[in-house]
Amino acid sequence: MVQKLRSGEKAVLGIIAAVVLLLMARNFWSIETNHVKDEGIPYYSTASKDLSIKAMDIYRQNNCSDCHSLWAVRNMMQNVPAPILDGLGSLHSEDWFYRYFSAADPQSIIPSRLKKEYRMPSYQNLPDAERHILAQYMASLKVKDWYLEATRKAEYEKLTGKTYHDSSSSAQ
Repeated sequence: MVQKLRSGEKAVLGIIAAVVLLLMARNFWSIETNHVKDEGIPYYSTASKDLSIKAMDIYRQNNCSDCHSLWAVRNMMQNVPAPILDGLGSLHSEDWFYRYFSAADPQSIIPSRLKKEYRMPSYQNLPDAERHILAQYMASLKVKDWYLEATRKAEYEKLTGKTYHDSSSSAQ
């Protein structure tokens, strides 16, 4: 019933066991010596709960998620290469966002490479209070310092379709 292993089979089994043990030891050593600190999620908001609720209501009413993602949430039915909103408050001020939302032609502030039907619409017809809420909320979407350059790069490449080279290339 139980067959004994031949000497050649024992040798192969011993080699396999030794290789597995060596790989496990190498991985354990690698984990122990490679102390890369997890910086955590780079995005955060400084908005109050009340502001967040009001802004997200406006965000939903205007179907912003059809083009933009926020907090990694995106409408998967759309494929518009619009900028991700996470962290943009570290790149632009509340005043800048208010001017952008109030512009008759937002492309005069940030030129778009997108087809006309996918370009950022003007929100100048929204009530002034709603534009202020959106601007305040967008300015609250911050990114930790260690991830700021990556945020600049992502926005620049989405807006221009060009490769980002350094901080002097950033779209402001």
